[in-house]
Amino acid sequence: MSDLPEYVIERSFAAPRALVWRAWTDPQLLHRWYGPGVETIIHQFDLQPGGVWLNEMKWGGNSNYSKMIFQEVVEEERIVWHHYSSTDAEWNVTTNPMMEHWPKLLLTTVTFSGGGQQTDVRLSQVPMDASDAEIEFFAANMANMDGGWGKGYTLVDEILAELQAE
Repeated sequence: MSDLPEYVIERSFAAPRALVWRAWTDPQLLHRWYGPGVETIIHQFDLQPGGVWLNEMKWGGNSNYSKMIFQEVVEEERIVWHHYSSTDAEWNVTTNPMMEHWPKLLLTTVTFSGGGQQTDVRLSQVPMDASDAEIEFFAANMANMDGGWGKGYTLVDEILAELQAE
């Protein structure tokens, strides 16, 4: 395949860019909304190019581990990371046990724009180093991603309301 599918979700938040950035980059806030409906544990979060974000999502007796490596960080403007969506407990990249053909690596880009009391966020994810089967599976399942991000963004709204009330 020559054209890679790109998942995009755009959302406006009724809050200044500095607060929206904080919701994305402060692990004490991020764990509250990233992975809605599960317990999210951030084991490491080093927000700088080459820095690592180690994330665990727990539900019942299960855990899903993922590793992100930051490629670019421009404060209040842009975060780019390589997203390894499934690892073992030692953070070694693995095949996703729930979705065998899910790409092991996604390029994730989040941009922040706007001013005043409104911030626009655009998130995109594109498979990297993926087989044709992984690319096709990603393309076929992109629409399913809106639900998780949408639920997370509803929690971001609540967090932003709390921050603005402080």
